[in-house]
Amino acid sequence: QAQLVESGGGLVEPGGSLRLSCAASGFSLYWYGVGWFRQGPGKEREAVALIDYTGATTNYADSVKGRFTISRDSATNTAFLQLTSLKPEDTGSYVCSAGFWEGTGRPYEVDFWGQGTQVTVSS
Repeated sequence: QAQLVESGGGLVEPGGSLRLSCAASGFSLYWYGVGWFRQGPGKEREAVALIDYTGATTNYADSVKGRFTISRDSATNTAFLQLTSLKPEDTGSYVCSAGFWEGTGRPYEVDFWGQGTQVTVSS
């Protein structure tokens, strides 16, 4: 059964960092693009970061550019999202996904969703 499981969320103070992981099982993440989404309290879900299946192309929401970094490791069938300089407005449930993405300017079509990991930024 294809599954994505996120981990690494938690409570962090403003300015802090977290590293989220997204482990795939039941299928190979190698041929899939990976997207991280988040949904904060009272907010709509938004795409935060995308990476294509090669790892060569990435895309970020303006709100996280320069602070978040998406990456992937085919050897471990895992993708990551490094969060730095965190702000209270980064609080939310972070969900990873796997799908088809041809690169910047092209739509991202999701095939698999994870359950999410909670990130709370508060002093």
